[in-house]
Amino acid sequence: MNEPETIRTILERAKTIAVVGLSPRVDRPSLHVSRYMQAQGYRIVPVNPGASSVLGETAYPTLAAALAAVGTIDLVNVFRASRYVAEIVEETIRLKIPYLWLQQGVCDEQAARRAEAAGVKVVMDRCIYQEHSAGLHSPRDAASPGGESCPL
Repeated sequence: MNEPETIRTILERAKTIAVVGLSPRVDRPSLHVSRYMQAQGYRIVPVNPGASSVLGETAYPTLAAALAAVGTIDLVNVFRASRYVAEIVEETIRLKIPYLWLQQGVCDEQAARRAEAAGVKVVMDRCIYQEHSAGLHSPRDAASPGGESCPL
């Protein structure tokens, strides 16, 4: 977990990111981080039962509904309180989604170990925006500024 190679692999191979807890509110870090990732060429799939669309994409109430609608999800990026991680991990495993990213401040060691035991690559308590902009990303964005601070 959190190895540089795991981070690099996820950022290079993932193309479609389901963002659990993506909010349409401009004061929420999930919106800023997801907008950045979308601008870098990733498809963002909002998972939020309280939203109809975010960043021009249809929002879905669950990961299962999102996967059924879009066909493929490579990465689950979590912007929910840590107490929700276990159920998100179970759904990620059940749906056979290969990568899980728990944003900065989102931690559940036991759930993360369960995901890894099921073959899911996990990054925990890290900001995907910060990691991507620091240069641990694919060559498709080699001009990205490095080391930007996480908007959390």
